[in-house]
Amino acid sequence: MEFIDYYKVLGLDKSATAADIKKAYRKLARKHHPDLNPNDKASQEKFQQINEANEVLSDPEKRKKYDQYGKDWQHADAFEEAKRKQGSQGFGDGFGGQRTYSGGGQGFDESQFSDFFESMFGGGGFTGGGRRQSAQFKGQDLAATLRLNLTDILESQKQTISIGDKKIRLTIPAGVEDGQTIKIKGYGGEGMQGGPKGDLLITFEIFNNTRFKRLESDLYATENISLYTAILGGEITIETLSGKVKLKVKPETQNDTKVKLKGKGLPKYKKENQHGDLYVTYKIELPKNLSEKEKALFTELSKLR
Repeated sequence: MEFIDYYKVLGLDKSATAADIKKAYRKLARKHHPDLNPNDKASQEKFQQINEANEVLSDPEKRKKYDQYGKDWQHADAFEEAKRKQGSQGFGDGFGGQRTYSGGGQGFDESQFSDFFESMFGGGGFTGGGRRQSAQFKGQDLAATLRLNLTDILESQKQTISIGDKKIRLTIPAGVEDGQTIKIKGYGGEGMQGGPKGDLLITFEIFNNTRFKRLESDLYATENISLYTAILGGEITIETLSGKVKLKVKPETQNDTKVKLKGKGLPKYKKENQHGDLYVTYKIELPKNLSEKEKALFTELSKLR
């Protein structure tokens, strides 16, 4: 798999702070966002690289491994464990201390690392016939971000996304959460030593294009009602994500009264035919620009109380 220098992708060097990484990612993600560059394959690939770089460098633990091992960072734990177990044997190849990735190269020197890696992992055991059996390692996981509107997740849908030169058809479950990550097995980088491919991790960013506030599968909204409706009761019509609904307002309804519309929220993630609820809070509107007659009537009412 071709090596990608994550620092170079974000236009940074190894001394970049977490704030520098966040700022660079946001700037480049906006510039190369697919919505702003339709039918631009090069920009889409760049956008994928930007997300992948941010996913690694914004995570302190992943960044530490990447700085030390470069393109081989995902195998750092296995490497360290093997080195610990075999440390007493000695390798005599100049690795003594920890080697670090310079930020502009391929990680370890290819020939030196390959020999060293083979000496540690390639000879990990023997088959029944006496042949050496190489240890296998899973390929690098890839990360992508998929942006949707809230109204896009009212039903499950199929969508095709491009990851590099691959087109992946996936089903997006109804009710997926903002920030939620799903894993698609086998769509990551190639494995090492014949190991399995890595996975594709897709993180969802859900833009709320409605007037409702979302909390998991429940929705919240405010609805204005007149003073007269609040006092005398009546019927109002409100919009929900599934259409208009009529509500009966009880007489003497107080300001900030909350009512629940069962099942009028979002679909519950991977729970077929189950929905959250919609909570509506009433806000009483006081009349303005009262006539002299109206003022007199309110005066009379105040005296009755």
